[in-house]
Amino acid sequence: MKISTLVLVFLLLITSGALAQDHPTIAAQPNTVFVSADGKYETNPDTALMQFNISVQEDTSHAAYDHASRIAEQLRQILRSNGVEPKAAEIGYFSTQPIYDYKSPKRKVVGYRVTASVSLKLKDFSKVAPITQQLGDLDIAGNQSASYILEDVDAAKTRAVQDAYRRARESAAAVAQAGGRNLGELSYASVDTFENVRISPMAPGTVMKMSMNAAPAPTEEFTPQTVTVSAHVNAMFTLK
Repeated sequence: MKISTLVLVFLLLITSGALAQDHPTIAAQPNTVFVSADGKYETNPDTALMQFNISVQEDTSHAAYDHASRIAEQLRQILRSNGVEPKAAEIGYFSTQPIYDYKSPKRKVVGYRVTASVSLKLKDFSKVAPITQQLGDLDIAGNQSASYILEDVDAAKTRAVQDAYRRARESAAAVAQAGGRNLGELSYASVDTFENVRISPMAPGTVMKMSMNAAPAPTEEFTPQTVTVSAHVNAMFTLK
């Protein structure tokens, strides 16, 4: 066997081993054709995800807790005024931490900080701008971000798989026709799906402060970015 042939066989073995790590190994079957194809489905997001922090600092832990409680009540009032039940907001974490003066050899406690992370999911996108606007008027020293996601992703995955399967079958039919055969039934298939959510949140560390009589919100009249769900199909068909 020539050296060039040996090198080619070795490279084919390496390639086959690498592919086996990502996709199931399929034994070659007589009178079959094995194909792979990618498909996708693009759709509009169905949920606006708002995230922000409540962060306050006072001289004592009790004062910091009371301050955070007042902010939380103002937040509940904002939600109610926009037709959103306060229980729709979810607390990710809540912490109370002492603040030290590290210039002092004894690390003297000079205050306490109370921090809480809050997330809110909205189906009505028209509420994002007014809620963001009113949150900017609160004494919140944390981050605010707004992004658009797809929660009901199962239907989109199904459409992506259908598109990938259609492409796979078309490829298999082309191979069968080129070989003077007819494409038979599907004998094996495997599917992988991927969700590609393009998120454009507001810059971290910023709080939008706007007057109720100011210019339209930065997101007004703009369309949220679409969500793309992709699918990869491996399929084996019989040949007639």
